[in-house]
Amino acid sequence: MDYKDTLNLPVTDFPMRANLPVREPEILAQWQQADLNRQLEEANSGKQKFILHDGPPYANGHIHMGHALNKVLKDIIVKSKRMEGFHTPYVPGWDCHGLPIELMVDKKLGKKKREMSKTEFRRECREYAKVWVATQSEEFQRLGIFGNWADPYLTMTTGYEATTARELARLAERGSLFKGKKPIHWCASCVTALAEAEVEYADHSSPSIYVKFPYADALPKSLAQLTDKPLSFVIWTTTPWTIPANLGISLNPELPYVVIDTGTDYLVVAEGLREKVEAALGLEGARVVAPLDAAEFDQKNCRHPLYQRNSLIMLGDHVTLEAGTGCVHTAPGHGHDDYVIGLKYGLEIYNPVDDYGRYREELGLFGGMKLTEANRAVNDKLLDVGALLHESDLSHSYPHCWRCKKPVIFRATEQWFISMEHNNLRHKALAAIEQVEWIPAWGRDRIYNMIEARPDWCVSRQRSWGVPITIMYCEKCGEALNDGAIMHHIADQFDEAGSDVWFEKDAAELLPADTRCPACNHDRFTKETDILDVWFDSGVSHAAVCELRDELHSPADLYLEGSDQHRGWFHSSLLESVGTRDCAPYKAVLTHGFVLDKAGRPMSKSMGNVIAPDEIIKKYGAEILRLWVAATDYRDDIRLGDETLQRLSDAYRRIRNTARYLLGNLNNFNPAADQVDSSQLLELDRWALSRLVRLTQRVRQAYERYEFHTLYHAVHNFCSIDLSAFYLDILKDRLYASAPSSIEYRSARTTLYRIVETLTRLIAPVLSFTADEIWQRLPGERPVSVHLASFPEVATADLDDALEATYERLLKVRNEVSRQLEKARTEKLIGQSLEAKVVLQVPAEYRELLSQYLPLLPAYFIVSQVALTHDTLEVEASPQVPGLKVQVVAAEGSKCERCWNYATSVGDHAEHPSLCSRCVAALAAE
Repeated sequence: MDYKDTLNLPVTDFPMRANLPVREPEILAQWQQADLNRQLEEANSGKQKFILHDGPPYANGHIHMGHALNKVLKDIIVKSKRMEGFHTPYVPGWDCHGLPIELMVDKKLGKKKREMSKTEFRRECREYAKVWVATQSEEFQRLGIFGNWADPYLTMTTGYEATTARELARLAERGSLFKGKKPIHWCASCVTALAEAEVEYADHSSPSIYVKFPYADALPKSLAQLTDKPLSFVIWTTTPWTIPANLGISLNPELPYVVIDTGTDYLVVAEGLREKVEAALGLEGARVVAPLDAAEFDQKNCRHPLYQRNSLIMLGDHVTLEAGTGCVHTAPGHGHDDYVIGLKYGLEIYNPVDDYGRYREELGLFGGMKLTEANRAVNDKLLDVGALLHESDLSHSYPHCWRCKKPVIFRATEQWFISMEHNNLRHKALAAIEQVEWIPAWGRDRIYNMIEARPDWCVSRQRSWGVPITIMYCEKCGEALNDGAIMHHIADQFDEAGSDVWFEKDAAELLPADTRCPACNHDRFTKETDILDVWFDSGVSHAAVCELRDELHSPADLYLEGSDQHRGWFHSSLLESVGTRDCAPYKAVLTHGFVLDKAGRPMSKSMGNVIAPDEIIKKYGAEILRLWVAATDYRDDIRLGDETLQRLSDAYRRIRNTARYLLGNLNNFNPAADQVDSSQLLELDRWALSRLVRLTQRVRQAYERYEFHTLYHAVHNFCSIDLSAFYLDILKDRLYASAPSSIEYRSARTTLYRIVETLTRLIAPVLSFTADEIWQRLPGERPVSVHLASFPEVATADLDDALEATYERLLKVRNEVSRQLEKARTEKLIGQSLEAKVVLQVPAEYRELLSQYLPLLPAYFIVSQVALTHDTLEVEASPQVPGLKVQVVAAEGSKCERCWNYATSVGDHAEHPSLCSRCVAALAAE
């Protein structure tokens, strides 16, 4: 008789080798065939909603690892919330307007663009964006992301563009929209204004210069004695090209200033910076001759060193001792603080620089010169006239354009702004921030500080591909029709035909009948040529998507993006929503870090260290990428390299093999008929279920707190330690050798079923492909997909603290036994552990426990016999369990042909002489 045929060996068609790059597309096809996305959209309909509003990625190029991290995080949350019982419709979206697309279409069209109308060019941009929306949609779905892919939101659709125009009209109605000449970040290469979020800071070398401005008015009495030498105020700047735009010098009235004698001049600097200035100028021998009160010089004048005009001395608290001289070069057309103090003192917002980064032709000395050449030219001229005191190079962080990566300039231009002060927008936004949950908590401080200090929001852009600013100008007097009702009228037309009508129709066709200029009563108008900032486009998504789609709601429950969006989408969405609705568009905001290479460097094509999601999917499968997202603490920047992916691939294999083993031992299991009541479960099985409850608690809490790395470690440890290294290792003998009708076998299979069913539900939001692959092979009636199921309830009735504490002590002994068994194998005393008998000399505190569990210890230790002794064993004591000694000797009896245990009962049964009594009984039971 072949006794192997009498064993309950595992049987399953769940493959050991995952082969994820091949199997995942097959599962995707199954989901599509079942129309799973639609079923998920309808799942839990009528229950409380949880809305994670998707921040739109830009429709340009293949997705990168940052996209993958972001979308997988969102998917894990949406799936987990659905399994918690929420109704969680998820609408993906795309940002479709803006400069990058426009530049790519420019490049594609070449000279052909010159022959095209603006509308024709915009259509080319629209088609370009459509291609990338479709491409990225497929790439996101390949990651196993569920959502309404059939009907996403696009910022370029007619309805969305109409909403964008309406939101601008709302701001106009509230008086928040205005046109003004203010300094803004400007890219001369891209020829457009830049939003705060479109400015990146990078190291840049600039000329650092000290310049003297001769004092031009009569000295106050306190300095009347200083008439023997010229008195000058010393400024410091790293932008010499702004010197031609200088209209003043700012002092802080709260700071003490001094006059130092250089031998040929009297120079004014802040006392707190005197030593640094003297060192920079090589004036160690200079001496202080008098203090100077800044207030005495308010509205006095210096002479501009290069032009026949004065530079006004002003007082402002923006002057600090962080750097420079304490006398701040002020060009109101080229700096925010300069602009503010210039307005206060009635200075012109003077900007001698054109859109292309050249001095205007009419500027004396430097007219027509590129700013890239201007620093040298200005410095040379200052040196010629004797005003340049010192020049050196300074490496510092400087703003660059996010698109072309070139340094930007700060210049005053006529632009449309949303006021931060009108209607208390700043104050309301700061108050709204306090009502939002920020995850991590430092996100609150970051955005609060940004809003607190930011200037008015410049919303106009000098480009073509975007939503036009729906403002008309009177042909006669130039008055702007900044009228909400008229702008709503135009937005209604966008609803029907999109924003292209702005470029296709005359002004008269777009305006309500009989529209007249409120200033001069003229009836002919011209259209604004600027478009809206794309951050305004995406910032209105709460209105265009969450408010207008029946399945969603606003405020959204969660916004989730990278930490750079505190100055991007989180920022613009907050200002737009507060500006029109007086509340934040979100209840909670979660941020993640950036993806770095294995050395901790940002990924970039130029460095050759980019890892594309597609590469990972082709080599490892999307499941490993998803596991990487869950396994790392995404709140910090995340490193990624082959070693990490290989380690996670190994971890995935352990989880998969655990599931395979569980399924294999559930062949022909019928949950309705074969499960036993909890009261009949064997103690070891009850311990396993108690551990399962702990896992369920930990994992569900991790999902609720968005702490997915703790979830990963909990599942991995449960599979590797609780199951593979202990429970399943011990259970194997009982599973294989017991009679199928026995309580030992049924108790074990009941436990395995509950473990694998629970585990599959718990891992579904992360390992979405694998969980469904397991789900299809689980016995019993169930929904068509695990993603339509709920999380397992926390079965607190199965918790057994005392039992877990007991097994914690048993495990310590088992670990020491395993160590000694391994030593015996090394020394060739035994081969397999079943060839061993273990003799234990135990300390008093363990004697009662081990005596009680003595009949079970052979199974727990996976040896054939265990004995306790009072004799003193001549072996080393355990370093982990004081007083414990373990001796390994040869097992007694003969090897059972069926279960491979050694027993003295082998040979006692005539019918089965090669079997032990336990196996004989198992055969008889069947």
